[in-house]
Amino acid sequence: MDMSKQDEYKNPIPTVDTIIDNNSRVLFIKRVKEPFEGKMVFPGGFIKIGETVEEAAIREVMEETSVEVDLDHILGVYSDPNRDPRGHIMSTVFIGKISPNSQNKEPIAGDGASSIKWVDIKDIDKEDFGFDHKNVLKDYIEWKNSKQTFWSSRNKSKITE
Repeated sequence: MDMSKQDEYKNPIPTVDTIIDNNSRVLFIKRVKEPFEGKMVFPGGFIKIGETVEEAAIREVMEETSVEVDLDHILGVYSDPNRDPRGHIMSTVFIGKISPNSQNKEPIAGDGASSIKWVDIKDIDKEDFGFDHKNVLKDYIEWKNSKQTFWSSRNKSKITE
């Protein structure tokens, strides 16, 4: 296939999302704009030039929830080209907890969020999620038992110990 120089450097756009778990309740924000306006999503967003994925995840959580987060693990990388209607956007999904500096602070909706909600992982079918975040949450629930990482095309039926 003959690729032009312009096509050669078109890459997916990197983003981050963070799962914040507190006693089997996960923190979600309700998106304030499209795509998926009004839907529940993990705190997250685009990585800035010069920023690591870890720095971006911590910044995005602070901007969207006003709490500090400590990152513990990476759940996986989600790169399905169809996961976001804006284009090929891939996300590194972190697992974290509210840091001791913010333990007594109630999360408050900030940048990009109209509200915040703790969702019990038993009640995920009662919520309306945006992007692929319901599937990511299902992977997280499985991760809590297996501690195996995930990615978009992983065939879960072939996972071995």
